[in-house]
Amino acid sequence: MQFDEAQAKLEAALARPLPGLEAQRQLAPVPPREWPPGITASRIRDAAGLLLLFPSSSLAYLVLTVRADTLGRHGGQVSLPGGVVEAGETFEHAALREASEEIGLLTEHVRTLGPLTPVDIPVSGFRLHPIVGTVGERPLLAPSDGEVARILEVPVGELMDPSRFAWRTLERAGRMFRVPTLVVQGAEVWGATAMVLAEFLTLLGWTGPPVE
Repeated sequence: MQFDEAQAKLEAALARPLPGLEAQRQLAPVPPREWPPGITASRIRDAAGLLLLFPSSSLAYLVLTVRADTLGRHGGQVSLPGGVVEAGETFEHAALREASEEIGLLTEHVRTLGPLTPVDIPVSGFRLHPIVGTVGERPLLAPSDGEVARILEVPVGELMDPSRFAWRTLERAGRMFRVPTLVVQGAEVWGATAMVLAEFLTLLGWTGPPVE
């Protein structure tokens, strides 16, 4: 997909009501994860992540990260650049700050287009607020020591390619889950990140994963 086309589609789509949970469910684990006992709305922590779109050879690329293995529960997983929203921050500011810290992004060059639908992450008690942004040229990025093992620069067309889709089976807390997965650049994208991508790609015209 061309960068200019993707940017125009996102601008138009973000001015309308979002597809929300209906889109997210296309890449959600089955059965859905539930909040653990004792987690109430007052205990949910807000996090923000940046969906950064940039051009390379006129094609649209998206930035993802592979988290360091040492980062506890979500170590080694593919995620958006992002993290916990600090007191007094907007979700947009938090997403940009975290991207600066995690991948060395020069945020003054980022044009934010708007938010996507939040995604709940029951296993860690977070509510993730995705923010869509673009830059006019490929950014110079560097992974933060101790937080990011690898930066993935993935063509949007690759994420939409049906051959990149696979089902995985995971066991969590004694329960088995079927997990829709996008396999890109030797990494597996699933869980909350995949659910965010499902809505993002839907705005770009993606019609969902292959029918079984």
